[in-house]
Amino acid sequence: MPTEYWILIAGAVAVVALSALLVVLVWRRRRPEIARVLRGAAIDSAYDVLVPNGMGGQIHIEHLLLTSKGVVIVDVKGYEGTIFGSDRMDEWTVMTRDKRRFTFPNPQDTLYDRIAAIRRLVRDIPVSGHVLFSSAADFTKGRPREVILAHEFVEEYRKPDKAELEQLKESYIPMWERIKESLEPANALQP
Repeated sequence: MPTEYWILIAGAVAVVALSALLVVLVWRRRRPEIARVLRGAAIDSAYDVLVPNGMGGQIHIEHLLLTSKGVVIVDVKGYEGTIFGSDRMDEWTVMTRDKRRFTFPNPQDTLYDRIAAIRRLVRDIPVSGHVLFSSAADFTKGRPREVILAHEFVEEYRKPDKAELEQLKESYIPMWERIKESLEPANALQP
């Protein structure tokens, strides 16, 4: 094979590797914001868990929170820049500040499956879900359902004061305990 061909392949591999590295670095830079937001809303939480899906299998949940408004399932997307997505699109597109472009699968269907799995376990407590993006994400063409930015999440799910917390514990904790009993750590299945 000609040398030019190998140089082209090496260049393409380098571009893909650098793109992947950039996505990871952006995610790590935004992780403290997301972690702070989740901690600020949760009365209790479970992370990286498997829950029965109702069909003999399990479904992965990244973040499961008990909040003042019930149980909230959170799928975190650490993307920054302009994001184009809609309820009907199979893939959403990210345009970064440096004009790079990439796509990722629409996260809504899997979020709805996760919500259904938790609702199947408990019916006496509100269950909702969100796809959480950092505050640096911009949905200029409109925002799909269930998408929320970090600063909005803080406003929507503030931690309750002591009096509210005691009342919530009486009504939510028994159902939350039932949920937690059905969870398994996701990493327990890895070798």
